[in-house]
Amino acid sequence: MINCIAIDDEPLALTQLTGYISRVPFLNLVASCQDAFDAMSVLSAQKIDLMFVDINMPDLNGMDFVRSLTEKPLVIFTTAYSEYAVEGFKVDALDYLLKPFGFQDFLKAVDKAYKWWEFRTKGHGTVTPPLTPSELSFNDGTLFVKSDYRVTRINLADIKYIEGMSEYVRIFVEGEAKPIMPLLSMKRLEETLPPSQFMRVHRSYIVNLKKITEVSRLRIVFGETYIPVGENYKDQFTEYINSRMMK
Repeated sequence: MINCIAIDDEPLALTQLTGYISRVPFLNLVASCQDAFDAMSVLSAQKIDLMFVDINMPDLNGMDFVRSLTEKPLVIFTTAYSEYAVEGFKVDALDYLLKPFGFQDFLKAVDKAYKWWEFRTKGHGTVTPPLTPSELSFNDGTLFVKSDYRVTRINLADIKYIEGMSEYVRIFVEGEAKPIMPLLSMKRLEETLPPSQFMRVHRSYIVNLKKITEVSRLRIVFGETYIPVGENYKDQFTEYINSRMMK
């Protein structure tokens, strides 16, 4: 788990940032601070692995704050001013998010932070690296995934389809109002899920073949959701459907 703090003097921006952090399974928000001095108190009391730092803050701006630190955690700057980008990288910032930024941009920066944090922990040998967020296991037709600070067991038979989103996937399960969102790659899932039951039909979709009840113009229908069959997957999917077609 990566211990992190968020620093921003704008309450709305801080709320958005902490909301993004709460959606990432391997981030643990230790504190949210509205100025650099509050952040200093946190750093002196606890071990922090990653900081999200706004640059344009009163009294002590984010850039000078980071420069003042003898031992720096990983740093991701957040700011509305693009002219700080070059200066940010001069102080070894890991990434730079230009406001307003969306969740996908945030995820890309966080993924980079995770890789560097893992490298640091392995390289120094003082911290036992956690299980990777993408670790999964099968046992008697079930799948274990890590999402939202917990491990969830999913029955393979209950999965309707899986949607890829950058480094994340959304697993849609029967009976669940919201999808489960672990940090997994589509490639890993495609290689691991039983091919007799699951098929990749698009670069962004894997479907449970046993849940297909309707196909319309090479689109798989799940209620109000239409999943396209990609050109590179069309022949395999068509062959599957034709092999089971009553003639």
